[in-house]
Amino acid sequence: MVLSQINPSNFFISNLSLLDSIWNHVLNSQNLPVEISISFLVTVVLPISFAFYYKLNSNYRLERPVKIELNTPEAAKPHWKGKRLFPVSIRNQDDPNYIQCYCPATGQFLGKYKSFSKEDIDKSINNCQNAQLKWLKTSFQQRRKVLRTLNQFICDHQSEIVRVACRDSGKTMVDASMGEILVTLEKINWILQNGEKSLSISSRPGPSNLFMKYKEAEVRYEPLGVVAALISWNYPFHNLMGPIVASIFTGNGCIIKCSEQVFWSSTYFISIVQAALQKCGHDPNIVQLVCCWPEEADYFTSHPGLSHITFIGSKPVAHKVINAAGKSLTPVVLELGGKDSIIVCDDVKDIESVASIILRGTFQSSGQNCIGIERVIALPRVYDQLVKILSKRIKELRLGSDIDQLEDIDMGAIITDARFDTLEKIISNAVDQGAKLLAGGKKFHHPNYPQGHYFQPTLLVDVDASMDIAQNEIFGPVLTMIKANDVEEAISITNSTEYGLGASVFSNDFKLGNYIANNLVTGNVSINDFATFYLCQLPFGGVKKSGYGKFGGEEGLRGLCNAKSVCYDKYPFIHTTIPPPVDYPIKDEKKAWLFVKSLNKSGYDNSLWERFKAVFTLAKNCS
Repeated sequence: MVLSQINPSNFFISNLSLLDSIWNHVLNSQNLPVEISISFLVTVVLPISFAFYYKLNSNYRLERPVKIELNTPEAAKPHWKGKRLFPVSIRNQDDPNYIQCYCPATGQFLGKYKSFSKEDIDKSINNCQNAQLKWLKTSFQQRRKVLRTLNQFICDHQSEIVRVACRDSGKTMVDASMGEILVTLEKINWILQNGEKSLSISSRPGPSNLFMKYKEAEVRYEPLGVVAALISWNYPFHNLMGPIVASIFTGNGCIIKCSEQVFWSSTYFISIVQAALQKCGHDPNIVQLVCCWPEEADYFTSHPGLSHITFIGSKPVAHKVINAAGKSLTPVVLELGGKDSIIVCDDVKDIESVASIILRGTFQSSGQNCIGIERVIALPRVYDQLVKILSKRIKELRLGSDIDQLEDIDMGAIITDARFDTLEKIISNAVDQGAKLLAGGKKFHHPNYPQGHYFQPTLLVDVDASMDIAQNEIFGPVLTMIKANDVEEAISITNSTEYGLGASVFSNDFKLGNYIANNLVTGNVSINDFATFYLCQLPFGGVKKSGYGKFGGEEGLRGLCNAKSVCYDKYPFIHTTIPPPVDYPIKDEKKAWLFVKSLNKSGYDNSLWERFKAVFTLAKNCS
């Protein structure tokens, strides 16, 4: 018999005679202490252990993931040969109602998809609303089963998912594995372990007034309804999955509005979630995908059927989202751009290690990362060392499409070449203002993929904090280095931009690193690391022009809920009644006033003596 098949009650009944004989043996034993220990083990510890294991095993069986199978898109398979577009564009003037998807690394055509009309948007929201009415009645155990199913599919199909993300975004497989798979699995497993506790009823202290101590106070977290996430293209899998797993775990329906740039991959990724829901016995309409041209976007974000919006994107677009959402008073969380810095103090010993972190933080996903390192602010002793190490290593970086090429690739493509002229100009202006260009600075013409969007890995040193390149978000593979004379100047430079998303601090002295972290005007800080605040599932969001509100972790889950405040009587024999002096119609206004005045004083005066006197006044006027 396997352990999972053991029934605790049967175990106890079938072994009563055995336990009885053991106990009789103990009483007649010469070695009583040892026999008592054995008896305790057999009669108490083992049965409890079996019962405990059975319960855990039973819970796991109810949450056990189910197997789902999906066909991988042809374009993501090895050795795929697709036709190349010329010119490459998501818009086709001959077919204006369709979004033309292509691979930014190679220019290969991936397919065309109809842009959602207002009617399509209405239908998606209506389908999600109907499904959510059933979904909100599911238990956390049922929701965990769906998440475990997703978790297992991702673990088993990492290669396929990564190749789909790479094909649509141009990044490398290593970058996709770290930025798409790792963080998604962490988010799912954090919710599996901590989600129910985060959403459990929160008991609150209740009134401070002694006369109101009979009241119990608590907050209950209930789903909002249908929530939406408008996500950016730089992490097509993770940016889609993150809002979905948080939304469905909190009991909400979720509608993802993806970027037109990654419509192709998003259709596959959403099908994974819908397949998991369906296999677990739930309506897949609880999750929807919407994609439309910007002309129809305001209709979606102003839709009264949405209860909450999370927006990940740029500041200019955020203004449009806020204006549209304001029409229906839909609450919005904004996660916008950043100008994140890494401060390297003079006491850092392992400069090579820090240089490696800088390279990963800057060139991960070709620099298209909202919390990517945009500025390296180094103190004098380590500045020159870092320049020497980084200038050598950046020149060795290799560009290309690693899902198509046999050779090793370090950095992939940019999603679009629309900003290449702007990048070249801002780099050129920095050089004119005194910065030194040690590597890159221009568009890269790939010999194998002339239609691909590549930009050279760039290193600018001796940058001044007042330059445009030090103030404006680049969102590309450009590393800028600024020398700070001391810690206070490094803090000042970091805080000098309009952004405040994230930052990193490196110092061998934790007290110093902590001091710097406490004085940075940012939403997130890593000490002696890069961006691990995100992996730790802390509440994520920025300040200043980097947005407002938080998603991720406990605060992120609760932010997708109505925090319903509930109070009730602790004891059935004590409850609120209206005292005669203040009962309508008021019989004696003077007495009513003395009653209320003494009630306030007895409950809140700083002087115990005044409180004591007020109690007598209260008693005199209570009838």
